[in-house]
Amino acid sequence: MAEDAGIAGDITSSATIPLEALASGRIGVRRPGVMAGGLTADLVFQLAAPDVDVTWHKVDGDELAPGDVLADLDGSARQILVAERPALNVLGMCSGIATLTAAYARLVAPARVRDTRKTAPGLRALQKAAVRAGGGANHRDSLSDAVLIKDNHLAVSSVGDAVANAHRMWPGRTVELECDHFDQVKAGVEAGADMILVDNMTPDEVRDVVVWVAGRVPIEASGGIDLDTAHLYADTGVDFVAVGALTHSAPVLDIGLDLDVRQAFLSNRT
Repeated sequence: MAEDAGIAGDITSSATIPLEALASGRIGVRRPGVMAGGLTADLVFQLAAPDVDVTWHKVDGDELAPGDVLADLDGSARQILVAERPALNVLGMCSGIATLTAAYARLVAPARVRDTRKTAPGLRALQKAAVRAGGGANHRDSLSDAVLIKDNHLAVSSVGDAVANAHRMWPGRTVELECDHFDQVKAGVEAGADMILVDNMTPDEVRDVVVWVAGRVPIEASGGIDLDTAHLYADTGVDFVAVGALTHSAPVLDIGLDLDVRQAFLSNRT
């Protein structure tokens, strides 16, 4: 809100709309999708538009069709316009993420699609909540949540030492090992890794890993997986498919706010 209001607030509305003007409006969606960000958008209206009544007709996780009304608004015209862009930004971004996540979730079932830490700075909590609304699962929220041993860690440590040290220093934390070839998978499972992340392997290579692991630990596939290839990796029998695009490349869902000018009027409220 501070970012959008600037130093002087909405100077356009203050110049063109009387302070007492009231208006009715609605937030609607123009493309099919899945809703997310509703709780945050509602908080925007609570903070920026306390004199506006907001009635929500959709909640996070609901499927949306073009023309659906997400919310009806009634109250101060100036306050509606102050809250408009931050609320729509949140709804559009989060609903876009939820919509893309839902598409992947359908393709990879019964495996789960998971996000990554490739999120917009400061907005990770909102974006990961949107992934959940779309039917996806969250990977770690921060570096403190779980151990993920990647190629850059293995540049200075062996697989066995890395897994052993992680378990010793952080008992109770999941220790996941990223592998880009079969020998690393074998070394990781034998060292006691809790999960294997196969990165940039072909579906056939991943299938060989799944057969060899034989359910001893969960397996996650990652690396350039898109809507055209997600089902190929899911068909290998992995437990998770990781897709960074859920948060870093999801198109914004087209959501808009329309005021009913015909119902706008001046009030003598005190």
